[in-house]
Parts: sequence; C-alpha cells; structure tokens
Amino acid sequence: MRNQPFDLIIFGATSFVGQLLCRYLFDQYGVDGEIKWAAAGRSLPKLETLKNSLGVNAKTLTLLTADAADETALKDLCDQTRVIISTVGPYALYGEPLVKVCVDTGTDYCDLTGEVQWVNRMIRRYETKAQQTGARILHCCGFDSIPSDMGVFHLQQQAFSQFGAPCTSIRMRVKAIRGAASGGTIASMINITKEAAKSKVLRKELANPYSICPENHRFTARQANVTTPEYAQQSGQWAGPFIMAGINTRVVHRSNALSNTAYGTNFKYDESMLMGKGTKGRVIASGFGLGLGLFLIGAAIRPTRWLMENYMLPKPGEGPSPSAQEKGFYDIRFFGETDKGETIQTKVTGDRDPGYGSTSKILAQAGISLAQDISKEEKGGGFWTTATVFDQRFINRLEQKAGLTFSIV
Repeated sequence: MRNQPFDLIIFGATSFVGQLLCRYLFDQYGVDGEIKWAAAGRSLPKLETLKNSLGVNAKTLTLLTADAADETALKDLCDQTRVIISTVGPYALYGEPLVKVCVDTGTDYCDLTGEVQWVNRMIRRYETKAQQTGARILHCCGFDSIPSDMGVFHLQQQAFSQFGAPCTSIRMRVKAIRGAASGGTIASMINITKEAAKSKVLRKELANPYSICPENHRFTARQANVTTPEYAQQSGQWAGPFIMAGINTRVVHRSNALSNTAYGTNFKYDESMLMGKGTKGRVIASGFGLGLGLFLIGAAIRPTRWLMENYMLPKPGEGPSPSAQEKGFYDIRFFGETDKGETIQTKVTGDRDPGYGSTSKILAQAGISLAQDISKEEKGGGFWTTATVFDQRFINRLEQKAGLTFSIV
C-alpha cells in the first residue's frame, strides 16, 4: 500500500471545468479538512492565479505541475493520491497518457469525457491490466452520463422494490433544461466529427449501441435512436434528438452488461428531448433536429469547420458566466415498463447549468466516493460505470452535496 498524502488531485485545474471543480471543493471542504486535495496542471503561473482566486484561506493548497504527455510527471502525481480527476480534453487528443499511467500504478481515475470512441479505445487497450493492478477507471462522470446512468439505476431499484422485476424498457426524456456549451465541449464534439469523417469503421462503431459493452455481451435488441420528431405518448409532447444520447445510452448498456444483465438481455433504452405539444412542439423538434444535423455536417467539412472554430463557436477555456451557471437547471424523466406491462416514472433534477455548474459538483463527488466510500476489496480494478461501482450511497451524496434529486413521479 502506498502512503498518499491526497485523496484527490485535480489534473487540468485551470481549465474551465477544473476551476469550477476547485472552487466547489474549496467551498465545501477547504483544503486540509476531511478531503485532502491538490491542484495540478501544466502552467504554474496559471495554477497560482487559480489559488489566489480562492482567497487567503487557500494558501496551503498544494500546486503540482505536469504536462498531459509527460508520463514521468504523471506518475509522480499518481504516487501522491488515491484518485485523479482529469478535466483535460478533448480526451481523444490529450487523455490517454494519464489513463495509461493510472492503470500502470493502480491509481483510481475519473473524468467527464463524452467521447465514446475514446472510451472504447481505452477499454480495449487497458482494461485487462487495470483488473490486474487494481486501478478503477471511471469515464463519463459529468452530466454525461451520471444523471442518465444513476437515473436508470434508481428507477430499477424502485422497480425491483415494487414489482420484483426490472423494467426491460426505459425511455429517458429531457423535460426541461437550461445551460450553455463551453469551448471544451465544442472542441470535443468537433474532434469526434473529424475522426468519424475519416473512418468508415469508426462511423460504424459510433452507430453501435453496444460499442463499449464487453465483447462477450449477449445483447441483440434493436435500440431506438431518436433523430426525427417523435410523439412521446407518455407525456403527450413531441420529442427531438438529445445531443448527449450517443454517449449516455452506451454507458447505460455497459452498466447492464457489467451487472450480469440485471436489466435483462433484451433491455431497451433511448433518450430524447421533449419540445412541446401540438404543431408547435413538432415544428420545434423538427427545427432542432435539422440544426443539429447541419452543425455536424459543417463540423465534418474542413472549410466550414475552420469558420466555425475561428468565428462562430466558443474557444477552449470559454464557457457560461457565473450568472448563467446559477440560473441553469435540468429536469429529466424516466418512463419504465416491465415485461408484464407494469409501469413506473421517476425523475432526476439538477440545480445548476448541466454541463458546468452541475458537472463540477457531481464529478467531485464521484472522485470523493471512489476515494472514501468504495474500498478496493468491495470493488476491484477495471473500467467501471458509475452505476456498477457505486450504489445508494452515491445517490445520497449527490442529493446532499451536489444539488441533485432522485424521486418517483
């Protein structure tokens, strides 16, 4: 056993989300309280600026420097902590060396990636060794995909309690949401589009709902993919595509696979956004789907992508203002049905901008829970999902510390 001085190291602490994460940890726990943490990044001057912004009570905050490509420096970080939380994206460009070093050293790891193709690569390359070294690797610990993954977990717990059986069909519908995208998120989306435009194999992989499930999974159910307006019978509204569905649905199916098909081998799950009732709702759903399609087409073509990156879209490091984060929120609903036709509806809500104000809190709690709640004897090394490494204790944390609610409707 190593004697690590820190529970958490935040790597990429000066990124947009990294700064929010550090502010949250400082406000909640201070520096040397029940959670001992440090801030790490490439630039010491930027780290010192971050430290100063936290105030005089942050004077004991430890600052550590490391480049995302320097495995020796990354190993030094791993030797000092139980868990590393990485906010350095796009992860497909900058994230692999840290995952590799965490796996090599048996260090637990969390991030907030939504880059499903990169998650798949990391699993294929490093899962076997992570199981050997004891490193618990947790991708997708932000708005994508904790509310979806833990929301399905919560619904299934209620279904088992009420019906004695899981729901074999769940539809997630975003009822209401307010938030803005940061430059980092946009950069990740554009990078995925660039990769997919160059590779037919990758395009096929991205279309596979089971792409990050273990290779021996037994799932064959055809999964819905909402890309055009669809009437949501349960809510009486028209639904359109949800931009995070491509990663969230894959994570939920991996959770099912890793939990010995607890949701069933024919489990079906899809996500979309509710756009309103009647003709107006249908028009809005159509317009949103068209706009999203045009964005992806533009991002795949070099000249339009250049224009978008340089003149139209926020740059990495930019994001919603503190006021916008405070005013943000989300309300997502889960409609479940068992094989016998029994139905249940649950919801998950968050009190801040989903991608940043809320993500910074739930990402922090994922790292803390991994460090303090779940021992390595209880859950060993490997590439887990939040719903398979955590349990009700994590939901309690999210409700008590991160502004989320989980409830039956």
